[in-house]
Amino acid sequence: MDNVGETVAGKSVRLLLQNIPLFTGLPETQLNHIARMAVLRREPRNKTIVFVGAGTDSLFVIVKGSAKVLNRDSEGREVILSMLGAGECFGEMGLIDDSPRSADVVTNEPCDLLVISKADFTRALSENVDLCLNIMKSLVLRLREANHKIESLALMDVYGRVAKLLLDLSETEDGVRSVKRRITKLDMAKMVGASREMVSRVMRDLEHRGIIRSEPGRIILNGD
Repeated sequence: MDNVGETVAGKSVRLLLQNIPLFTGLPETQLNHIARMAVLRREPRNKTIVFVGAGTDSLFVIVKGSAKVLNRDSEGREVILSMLGAGECFGEMGLIDDSPRSADVVTNEPCDLLVISKADFTRALSENVDLCLNIMKSLVLRLREANHKIESLALMDVYGRVAKLLLDLSETEDGVRSVKRRITKLDMAKMVGASREMVSRVMRDLEHRGIIRSEPGRIILNGD
């Protein structure tokens, strides 16, 4: 299928790729080539896209929506490793080392995904050094994020971990810092290694003290 002319929210696949960090700096001819490889998939909320232990056959790029990367501890409890939003990708590690999927990836809300097969992506890597460098940067960033998470779990109490999570998930727009990603208190608990009840108490206390403010569709972070 030739997807160069296909649109997502009014944008061509090539324009979408151009604004995704993994494909930054690639020449237009290469972007067009990758766009032709990509297949658009629309998935509902709570759909498992990748299963832990499964073979690795594709790279996924989120162009709209969000997803959570999760695993389970020895007692079967879910642990959320990270939250992914628009412009982020998953599945690239297995394409490089041929290992099975290391975690489940579940849509957090309805998602538009671009899917690139392993054969096509490997070919693109062999043809473009900028894409190889971008992959390396992506993997280094994930390693740093994992190190920071391990450090916070070891050194911070639940209050500190919740506050840090809100900061990590927030973005600033028009001078207002807020968390816009859809995330439940249960998801937060799975990310910080605490119970949902404890996270709810911390969130209530932060709001009572005026540190955060809940609004429809977002959480406002007030001041310093």
